[in-house]
Amino acid sequence: MKAVFVVYNQSISGQVKKILDQLFIRGYTQWTDITGNGSDKGLPHAGTHTWPELNNAYLIMTEDANVSPLLSQLQSLNSSVEAQGLRAFVWNIENMI
Repeated sequence: MKAVFVVYNQSISGQVKKILDQLFIRGYTQWTDITGNGSDKGLPHAGTHTWPELNNAYLIMTEDANVSPLLSQLQSLNSSVEAQGLRAFVWNIENMI
């Protein structure tokens, strides 16, 4: 089992959700209207007058076999909208109930 944390500009929310739906990924928690700053070239997404954009995020729990297809599709989306910002991080889940 893996946890995939996906953070993205809220302007691409529909596209990210479409990827989850296409891969039949249902086990997730979503946060909306969150702030952040990209670590590389990203600009602040602070919800302020100066930096009005905001992020959304998913914490996805999924089987190991789903991770590669998910990351592949997210990478493809990120490549097509790179200025918007999208990052995904994967963790091992050791136990769960």
